[in-house]
Amino acid sequence: MDFDFNALMRQLIIQVPPLLFSLTVHELAHGYVAWRLGDPTAKMAGRLTLNPLKHLDPLGVIAFIIMKIGWAKPVPVDARYFRNPRQDMLKVALAGPGANVLLAIASAAIAHMVVNFFQFLPENVFLPLYYMLNTSVWINVMLAVFNCIPIPPLDGSKVLMGLLPPESARSFARLEPYGFIILLVLFYTGAISSVIMPIIRFSDSLLPG
Repeated sequence: MDFDFNALMRQLIIQVPPLLFSLTVHELAHGYVAWRLGDPTAKMAGRLTLNPLKHLDPLGVIAFIIMKIGWAKPVPVDARYFRNPRQDMLKVALAGPGANVLLAIASAAIAHMVVNFFQFLPENVFLPLYYMLNTSVWINVMLAVFNCIPIPPLDGSKVLMGLLPPESARSFARLEPYGFIILLVLFYTGAISSVIMPIIRFSDSLLPG
């Protein structure tokens, strides 16, 4: 099969902007909630910004292009600043996926507006805009679901540690050095896709035809 460079470029033009924005908002949400709870670490590191270059992990973007699962540089968080470290870390962890859920809903709502009220736009403007919003929905759903998997260092592991009894949470935290290996195994065995893909397909129902 011949490699279609033009098709690849069209795909990247549609997918990369919503990916960068979604990853940026995800990490900004973590940092902002941490800052509101008393931790200035992310603010001092210049991470409370919508500038994607401050959050970009090139490997995470390449992984998205190849595997459709990506990530950004984690925002630094220092739980020693928190009044209630366990509960506050749980809030910080939930902020990222929560922001992605809100972005998915907003993208779907705007896509409906575009279809219902802006079909007069030229096709070369209307279709890319619609496809970009469509992509934004499933990227944000994917990020929210993927990050809620309770395997270190994903957000779901921090949520779980905030809910477990302290001794169990400390035991669970010992998995963190092996988390990336566990995720790779789950990815290549198809376990992660079997969880994520049905939810992403369901997200298509949020979109106009």
